[in-house]
Amino acid sequence: MSRQPNKVQIIPLGGMGEIGKNMTVIRYGDEIIVIDSGLMFPEDDMLGIDLVIPDITYLLDNRDLVKAVVLTHGHEDHIGALPYVLKQLNVPVYGTRLTLGILEGRLKENNVPTTNLNAVKPGDRIQIGNFKIGFIRVSHSIADSVALSIKTPVGVIVHTGDFKLDQTPVDGKVTDFHRFAELGDQGVLVLLADSTNAERPGYTQSEKSVGVIFDETFRSARERIIIASFSSNIHRIQQAIDTACKYRRKVAILGRSMVNVANIALELGYLNVPEGILIDIDEINNYPSSAVVILTTGSQGEPMSALTRMAMSEHKKVEIVPGDTVIISATPIPGNEKLVSRTIDYLFRQGAEVVYEAASGIHVSGHASQEELKLIQNLIRPKFFIPVHGEYRHLVKHAQLAQSMGLPKENVFVAENGQVLEFTADKGLVAGKVTSGNVLVDGLGVGDVGNIVLRDRRQLSQDGILIIVVTMDKQGGQVAAGPDIVSRGFVYVRESEQLMEDAKERVRQALEKCENNGITEWAAIKSNVRDTLGKYLYERTRRRPMILPIIMEV
Repeated sequence: MSRQPNKVQIIPLGGMGEIGKNMTVIRYGDEIIVIDSGLMFPEDDMLGIDLVIPDITYLLDNRDLVKAVVLTHGHEDHIGALPYVLKQLNVPVYGTRLTLGILEGRLKENNVPTTNLNAVKPGDRIQIGNFKIGFIRVSHSIADSVALSIKTPVGVIVHTGDFKLDQTPVDGKVTDFHRFAELGDQGVLVLLADSTNAERPGYTQSEKSVGVIFDETFRSARERIIIASFSSNIHRIQQAIDTACKYRRKVAILGRSMVNVANIALELGYLNVPEGILIDIDEINNYPSSAVVILTTGSQGEPMSALTRMAMSEHKKVEIVPGDTVIISATPIPGNEKLVSRTIDYLFRQGAEVVYEAASGIHVSGHASQEELKLIQNLIRPKFFIPVHGEYRHLVKHAQLAQSMGLPKENVFVAENGQVLEFTADKGLVAGKVTSGNVLVDGLGVGDVGNIVLRDRRQLSQDGILIIVVTMDKQGGQVAAGPDIVSRGFVYVRESEQLMEDAKERVRQALEKCENNGITEWAAIKSNVRDTLGKYLYERTRRRPMILPIIMEV
């Protein structure tokens, strides 16, 4: 029998120094489990990109060792990459019922089989090879979220997933503090904890506090109420429905993702809706406006979402009318602030009353603030600590918080994606690096768009393109026809005819120069044309359009 290794490796492939695409690998000997597999939405400079997923080269290189994917909850930044990952890795997936319900919809959309999904409940423990995995109930902005305890022969690893310590959750299912304390008593080798709100002092407010604000707003609203929120926040949807019942209003749900999640939650029993409360969006005109609530997507100002289309008067079924109350029950994700404020402006222009800023208490975070993070540290008392899930400054702040509570600096690891963190029973170190990074999804293409394509898109978006078409004689190498210039996104040709004529003249001169110097290589001729024209256009316009010379032979 071979000797068991005395070390365990933790390798983040995503979620470090960024919000999104969370993926962490735990490796012991010849066995790997993967925690979460999320996507990230593209940065502003990733033109035309739909999604960003983690680079899983390391998993593909070790595909025979990967035993399972274990999920903490059903948000896109934790499950969104699975439709792409499961096409390449055929492994079982473990998660709670709601998480798998949402995932199943995603997999079906992408034609990925759903036979490998295994449902677990908070409190369950399962054995996968040398790993004994426990699921611990936590509160978050989506129901059925769990933290994980992973018992390995080297020691216990605890991963909090995304969490907050809500003492009064909407569904009454409180975080399992007892289990965290129990693990702390038994001894925890490594803690990985959510850092999203590590900069925020104090505690994160309870989800129930939003219900109080809903109540106040409903009480004073005379006409229709429209609530925009994250489609996955089932507790928020539940509170909106409860308040609507109290004020005898019917509820219509709008927006594909919100309808999908609500249907899954109803089916699995996570949403309780009294008979006769839900109506179809087509029926809203059959009721007085004071008896209707519309739940919709679009809290992030996404251009194609239902709320944005209503604000721009472009929605087929719902038109904003003066007197409507619009509640935006979410805070803008970093980068979306402009989109959200523009949507709010348009809603006000339409005469709506808009309730939005955080000051009104209309949104609470789903992530733990500093005091809650300290409480988890005190309950678990780990030997080593790795802050996860946050931009770099969040990770650093969380690391400082842990050190302020007595953890030695050398036992706290602010890691980067791809770093291999290796732990024995009494020491931890960075033991190397594996391939990690972004894989860009554009339409049906996964990973076929890289830096060079993005650079070209950026240049096209900034300065446009000029195509120069020249027909040349194959034998003599003389110009038979042209040059013709086609321009897109550079200048409006009808108003710049002189510039185009001068540009053609420059191309002719460049071609003559090539002929006189005996240059007959196509590549050399193109390069000459590109350089001459580029220099001339920059002198005239101070712009650098992409120049594509095309030479045809006759």
